[in-house]
Amino acid sequence: MVDTSDLHARGLRRRQQMFGEADVAQRMAAAGEFGAPLQDIINAYVYGDVWERGGLSDQIRSLVMLGITAASGKPAEFRVHAKGALANGCTPAQVQDVLLLVAMYCGVPAAIETSRIAAEVFGAVAAEE
Repeated sequence: MVDTSDLHARGLRRRQQMFGEADVAQRMAAAGEFGAPLQDIINAYVYGDVWERGGLSDQIRSLVMLGITAASGKPAEFRVHAKGALANGCTPAQVQDVLLLVAMYCGVPAAIETSRIAAEVFGAVAAEE
């Protein structure tokens, strides 16, 4: 078995920075012991490895995740990544442009609910600009 403890610790730190400790703890505990192996994979490989690579900025990764989750009809995951995008410095205008691309290439229904979610998450930021 490969020791992934360093990847796991690094991924958990990144995840907590992006989403907050309370939200991460809640998501990790949601499926109890049954979900623990999946959470270990998410921490080690998704956030400890892929999110730590240098090829893309955190902002670009967040915008890509918003496009992926919107296009694939995953509004709950979109909400999580919208909060992460906000923490990573994405602007309301960037998110709006991503959702317009989703609407054009994947269909308007894919962008409707996620636009509402983005308005909720980014609403205070947009009002300050």
